[in-house]
Amino acid sequence: MKSKLAIITGAASGIGFAIAKSFAQAGANFVIADIDPAAGERAKTELQALGVAGEFVATDVSQSAAVQKLIHTAADRFGRIDILVNNAGLQHISPIIDFPEDRWEHLIGVMLTGTFLCCKYALPHMIRQKWGRVINVASLHGKVASPFKSAYISAKHGVLGLTKVIALEAAEHNITANAICPAYVRTPLVDKQIAEQARRHGISHEDVVRKIMTEPAAIHRLLDPDEVASLALYLCSDAASGITGAAIDIDLGWTAR
Repeated sequence: MKSKLAIITGAASGIGFAIAKSFAQAGANFVIADIDPAAGERAKTELQALGVAGEFVATDVSQSAAVQKLIHTAADRFGRIDILVNNAGLQHISPIIDFPEDRWEHLIGVMLTGTFLCCKYALPHMIRQKWGRVINVASLHGKVASPFKSAYISAKHGVLGLTKVIALEAAEHNITANAICPAYVRTPLVDKQIAEQARRHGISHEDVVRKIMTEPAAIHRLLDPDEVASLALYLCSDAASGITGAAIDIDLGWTAR
């Protein structure tokens, strides 16, 4: 990983930050993107303290111009793009009949269109250097469904298909593309969902995790972001060069049933 350049979206906190930190600890330089400028600058400072070079670019990945700026900043600053991690995401819980159309378009835009745009503009740099790694942070919900999450689940299913296409198109250039499919991870986004469910059902946060969120799983807990980061780091290693087009579960046994 030393001297490689990794772009990570949605990296100001949660899974994205954990991945960026694991890469920096392994010696990779970074360009992190997020919609939150203040949090992004704080994350950049913390990562730079690990002894690597990096930049933060405030980015709405659903917008082509913003993504092009992100990719150009990385290429101009470091002269290369080795790794792309598409992690930016958000959530909205609502029945389909009540789902706001503008909210649907925004979620699809960030999680599916945003992944497409980042790949579209980063891949030419990887092709030129004949090496690259694309990691798309999907979800357990890229494989199974739950009620009231139609946009999220549609986007994540789409990400898995997109990952396979990239794997097929880029293989001849020594580029791999894989998706990571975690169950619920302890992130600020999930913490908000827990609080909302606890209020709605009148139960404790612990009961929300065990009896609602992870009830179908074999292991009734939330994942730590570092568990996802460890898999992302492995997928960027030479040892994982034969893995491409895969959607790898970290689902606490959810899909074992």
